[in-house]
Amino acid sequence: MDAVAARRGSTLYLLFWFAGSLALAFIVIPLVELLVQPGLAGVVRTARLPDVRSAIGLSLAAAAATAAIATAIGVPLAWMLAGRAFPGKGLIEAVVDLPLTVPHTVAGIALLLAFGREGVLGAPAAEWLGLRFWGTFAGIVVAMLFVSLPYLVNAARVGFEEGVDPHLVKVARTLGARPGRVFVRIVLPLAWRGIMAGVTLTFARAISEFASVAMLAYYPMTAPIRIYEMFLRFGLSDAVGAAVLFLVIVLVLFVVLRQFAYGRRRTRGFGR
Repeated sequence: MDAVAARRGSTLYLLFWFAGSLALAFIVIPLVELLVQPGLAGVVRTARLPDVRSAIGLSLAAAAATAAIATAIGVPLAWMLAGRAFPGKGLIEAVVDLPLTVPHTVAGIALLLAFGREGVLGAPAAEWLGLRFWGTFAGIVVAMLFVSLPYLVNAARVGFEEGVDPHLVKVARTLGARPGRVFVRIVLPLAWRGIMAGVTLTFARAISEFASVAMLAYYPMTAPIRIYEMFLRFGLSDAVGAAVLFLVIVLVLFVVLRQFAYGRRRTRGFGR
């Protein structure tokens, strides 16, 4: 009986490896084709174009600003959602996840109506704060933030739920520690990996956004928009070089952020 169970377990293990290999191949093959297509000379030639470098720098700066703002406003919300139940909690969780379900062209139109020249948020901000979102850096950040904020909130919430022992918080409060001190000295260090995972996902999602950014702030061009315009104007060959350059930069940053977020984690396998 044990031998039969072992054979079935081995068969299932091999099937899972086969399915997993198909998934990995589906991701890797198009990226490898992209990387080998232009050659080093084509990438270097593209890297010398000032407008391409400017677009990549703009994407990096906007994504970093988006991640910072998402952390500032998303972490408190995640902490509230990770705590005890309260009326309307399910509705708030659904609203947080809503940008994940909305097509990004629809999100861009909604953002344009809200933050555009005549938008309910765009006109007052321009008048009171001197901010203009249509066709500006601020508009790029707003579009990136809308589509990427759920990643920060959800990852941070999981970090709070799984990493923070409520008894530690209660003990610290019983000993007289103020709520702010408890949050900074106890809660944040315990939930740090979850928060950093959210920051990493938010940055990655923000820097890759195209549709909603194009609707609200086509100019100045971010890297995805610039690559798309190069494809329309000059064809695939010129766009490939810029795409590879952008991909390499993003991959390096993503690997660094993931290493900083996760570090070396010991995982226990299920076995065969």
